[in-house]
Amino acid sequence: MNKWLQTSPESLINIVLCAIGIYLAVILCTRIAGKRSFSKMSSFDFAITVAIGSMVASTILSSSVSLVDGAVGLIAVYVLQMGAASLRGFQLFQKTIDNTPLLLMDGQEILEENLKKAKVTKADLHSKLREANVIKFSQIKAVVFEATGDISVLHTTDEDIVLESELLKGVQRK
Repeated sequence: MNKWLQTSPESLINIVLCAIGIYLAVILCTRIAGKRSFSKMSSFDFAITVAIGSMVASTILSSSVSLVDGAVGLIAVYVLQMGAASLRGFQLFQKTIDNTPLLLMDGQEILEENLKKAKVTKADLHSKLREANVIKFSQIKAVVFEATGDISVLHTTDEDIVLESELLKGVQRK
């Protein structure tokens, strides 16, 4: 129990130097790879973000991971992310690594089977509708469970406005 509070000046200096080094490596890699490195556009992007965070923490706090090892691991993950982003232009690859957005509501109609498929409850759906300031079901044009796990609510107070079909392109309906 006493070891929880024990440290040495060498250990503290090592942590600070590793933190500075890995921080600079993350900034450099992110500048090279681009802002998408920390986006949440797909489940793959989210996994990369978690992996980067894990590597940063391991490099800073684990004495078994050197700064060089951590930086090489970071570079490898960034290269994977940039490669995947490039390959997304190919339909087969995109379908393999990305989730497909799913329609949860088509206008006022709640698509029960799609809620089950997405493992979203009606309570979750109602919460998102409130969050989007929907006050009448007649305002809803569509609700989409995005590939990232976010829920988008497309709504308007002008009931005469028609939702452009392009906004639902690639969204799974049933």
